[in-house]
This record gives sequence, C-alpha cells and structure tokens, in this order.
Amino acid sequence: MEQKLFTELRPLYVTSRESPNEIRIRIRMRDLIDPTILRHAVDTTMERYPYFLVELRKKDTHYVFVENHRPVVITNSLHGVALNSADSNFHMIAFCWQDNWIILDVFHGMTDGTGAYEVLRTLLFYYCSERYDIQLQAEGIRLVGDDIPAEEWTDPVANRTDLPAPRRNEQMSDALNLIASAGLEKDHRHTVYSIAISESEFMKFSLDNDGSPGTMVSLLLSRAIAKLFPYAKDIIRITLCVNQRKALHTPLAHQSLVGGAFLEYKDKMREWPLDRQATAYRGMVFAQTEEENVLMGVASIKGINGLLLSKESDQERLGVAGYINALAARVITATVSYVGKANYKEAEQYIRDFRTWTSSAANGLTVEISAVNGRFTLDFLQTFSSPIFVNAFLKELEENGIVYDLQDVNELELPNIKLPWTEQ
Repeated sequence: MEQKLFTELRPLYVTSRESPNEIRIRIRMRDLIDPTILRHAVDTTMERYPYFLVELRKKDTHYVFVENHRPVVITNSLHGVALNSADSNFHMIAFCWQDNWIILDVFHGMTDGTGAYEVLRTLLFYYCSERYDIQLQAEGIRLVGDDIPAEEWTDPVANRTDLPAPRRNEQMSDALNLIASAGLEKDHRHTVYSIAISESEFMKFSLDNDGSPGTMVSLLLSRAIAKLFPYAKDIIRITLCVNQRKALHTPLAHQSLVGGAFLEYKDKMREWPLDRQATAYRGMVFAQTEEENVLMGVASIKGINGLLLSKESDQERLGVAGYINALAARVITATVSYVGKANYKEAEQYIRDFRTWTSSAANGLTVEISAVNGRFTLDFLQTFSSPIFVNAFLKELEENGIVYDLQDVNELELPNIKLPWTEQ
C-alpha cells in the first residue's frame, strides 16, 4: 500500500518542535494500568486500523505513507516518544502509560478528534474486557474482523471535483490578539488549565439559554475577553471547529477533516442578555455550517494543499504554509473545539479523567472540550502561563451559577514529531 499525502500536507508543514501538530489524549482509569493487557489491547486495536500503521517516506519530490509492520510503541512514562522517529518505530501514532493513565499520541494531519475517538473506543473495549474479565457490548465499536469500508480509507477531498468555488470575501479584519493585549510577549511557558463541570448542569444551562456546549463556551470566553479589554478596537473573533464529514457525506472517513465557524462578538451584542447573545452565536454557526458553506471551506483547504503540491521543495512549501498560518492567526482571537459526546459505552465506568491536548493555536489560546462519564472537561491550551483568561472565564461561570472544579495546571507537553527536512 502506498498513499500520497494530500489532506495531511498543510498540517505536516506547519508542525515544529515548538508546536508539534498532534493530538494527545490522556485518560485516567479507575485502576492501575496492566501493561501486559495494554500491549494486547494496542496490538489488537491497531490491527483494526491498518491505515494508521504507516511510515512517512519521500518519493521523488513528494511524500507518501507506506505500510509499517513494526509494532506500535508503548512506553512507561507520561512523556511519550517522538513520532516519525526510530523511538516510535517510525509510526505517526504511539501510546504511553504511567500509574493509572493511558495516553494516545497521534499526528493531527493523519486524523482529528473524531478519528482519535474511534481508536480509543476500540482500545478501551479490548483493554477493559480483559482487564476486568467482562463481556462489553460491541455495538457501535470498530473491532477486528469488521469489513473495513473504502470510505474509512479514501481521502474524501483529494479527488473531489464537484466542490463549489470558495467564496471571495473581502479581507477579514484583524481580530483582537490576546498575547499583545495582555502584554504576554515574554511569557513562553506552554501551559494547560483543566476545568471540570457537570455535563447535565451545563447542558441544561446551555439549552435554557438557546445555546449548545460549543457555542456557550465560545460565548462565555468572548464575554470574559470583552470585560478584560473593553476599549479594544479589534473585534473578538472565536473560531469554533466544525466537523466536515457531514457535508462531505463521508461519516466514516479517518482523515483530519476540520473546518471552522467564525463567531464575532460584535459591539452591539455586548449589552444584550446572555440568551440573546447565545441565539446570535447559534445563528452564526447555523449559517456557516450549511452544506454549501462547509464545502466552500473544504474547497479552500483543497486549494491550499494543491498549492503546496505544486511547489518543488520543502522550503518553498514551508514558506507557503507559514504564510497562510500567519494570516489565519491574525484574524482569530481564540479557538474552541468540541468533538461531541465521547460515548465510550460501558468502558466509561472505568474512566476517572479525560483530557484532550493539542498544540495551541498560533494566536495563543485553544479550548478543547471533552464530554466523558458525566462531565465536561475544558482544557485551556496556552502558549503562555498567565491565568488571566482562565480567571476571567471562571468568573463568567461563577456569575452564571455554574459550579466548576479547576482540576490542575500542567505544562503543555507534547512529544516532538521528527520532520524529514530537519535534523530535529
């Protein structure tokens, strides 16, 4: 098997040692991890996902994934190993564990949260079945022995010829820059603040105010930022991540298929009550997630990847990707991502904590929302350590009667991805 990279290109060319483009999902189980059973579970799981058992290679001037039959690495640490290196057996996916934590590390260009959740559903099914000697229900879980449909394998964007032309908008205005506004230019300690809130209570609060979890977190964050900088001239613009699979009619695709809806906290909205603000945000999401609009976003991303492919050298592609990344950073204040309810089935009873970490957006702040075992976990992923925005957000929760638990503060540590054009 040989697969030419396409949707993986831009994520590959924007990754770096300082900002490795990967997903790290940390799961704290009820009991100490049994490493022998974990090894069995990982081996069985990866047999079900052969399209992740690949190695990155260069062919002529382009990159391809080829089959990699080496074992997927599992290490006894919380640090993990560098992906695409000898330490990871040249895989773009790896696992690690310590005490009662299991961690998945995977290159974000190869899949997204939706795809990673599928792998973890399978892993937890096999691990918990053997660890607790029980028969879990298999419905809705991808297991070894399944026929793997072509839709799981095939890139739904690369050969698509019927996408609508991207809309030619006027250039988007600059968004409020959090780092500059708060004077954090010298604060380079990448940090994650993890906040837990009751799923049922926050769902009720969101629905009572005509919101959803993603839009409500985006709105509360917008309100918090606005109160910190009431006289800022640039607009507060939150990007809420959008799963493109529905619009592409490819719900089983494993690739990284993430677009975004822009939520602008307009000046006129600031005096509105919360429910009216939430209605406005939901309206923005509704309009931007109509199929035609999502497909325009897909067409734009396809155009960028086509442009990268047209360049002959890695350095040219790095220049293009870096330029586009810088443009995107200028028009976004912060990013909010919510994959949806994890639904790890019966295995959830054995999960005590769940964290989703990624490299924070170039503008400094990404909020990852996870919904597992009856609670939402909000991971504030920052390129800085200051709690200024977390504290302002927590104040919004308090003022709206939402009980929270600031669970911990950690260094945002992500393993490196070894890139073929560098010595790192």
